Amino acid sequence: MKMKFARRDFSKLTLGAIAVCGNFTGRPLFAQESGVINKAMEVERRLGARLGLAILDDESGRRWTYQADQRFPMCSTFKVLASSAFLARVDRGEDSLDRRVIISEDDLVSYSPLTETRVAGQGMTMAEICEAALTLSDNTAGNKILESIGGPSGLTEFARSIGDAVSRLDRWETELNEALVGDERDTTSPHAMTQTLRELLLGDTLTENSRQQLAHWMTANKTGDSKLRAGLPLEWTIGDKTGGGNNGTMADVAIVWPVNRPPLIVAVYMTETTASFDDCNAGIAEIASALGEEVQRLER
Repeated sequence: MKMKFARRDFSKLTLGAIAVCGNFTGRPLFAQESGVINKAMEVERRLGARLGLAILDDESGRRWTYQADQRFPMCSTFKVLASSAFLARVDRGEDSLDRRVIISEDDLVSYSPLTETRVAGQGMTMAEICEAALTLSDNTAGNKILESIGGPSGLTEFARSIGDAVSRLDRWETELNEALVGDERDTTSPHAMTQTLRELLLGDTLTENSRQQLAHWMTANKTGDSKLRAGLPLEWTIGDKTGGGNNGTMADVAIVWPVNRPPLIVAVYMTETTASFDDCNAGIAEIASALGEEVQRLER
């Protein structure tokens, strides 16, 4: 039986600890024969899905991968990259989190829980827009960030500039969630996403302040309680971004801090299933639970 603990507050994690976690020299150890991989395969079979998984242990370089180089629809996980691209502009002095943006009725797209309450009036700051995109997955907020970084092609260019040759965005919310079988538009791979998340949260692409801001938004996410967060040990800290789209598409990407150790970077994507939303959520949570058990076992 899993012990229940209160999740730690991200504010207790220091920037110094994050900076140390960002550098490792351990030779990668590939943990393909593991409970995590076996669980991913079991979930894929049970749901009749196509599932991809990549996990990077930033301390040892150990990796868990399953179909990690296949392409999957990004859906709302693109909002991590978009917000990071905006933060990079702030770091260069090209924009400001305090800049106000007016939201019009014409801007609104489906599922915009915060921006739909801010139409006209004084609008929202870009800090509020990024927060809405990352903590509520507000789709209009996602589009407003894209407008500020050069649109979908601007996000793709940002990905290429930090060494991600796979992730691409071609459309805006909400068309980018179409998730047609075999369509490479608006896709990434689990492997590419973990490498990119590591660079954004632990690397040198963003300043320390911007890395801290991105991590703060991700740990405050309110849309992931039934996915990775539901399966990890409750004493661990997680910052994540979820996604979902047509054709049974679901995703959760995250940075995870186990207690008293450097972080893990996780990306789970699934698509092409007719399983229910709740069953897909439960499958992702099961993978997270297997990960927690395996990390704790390896540290004994």
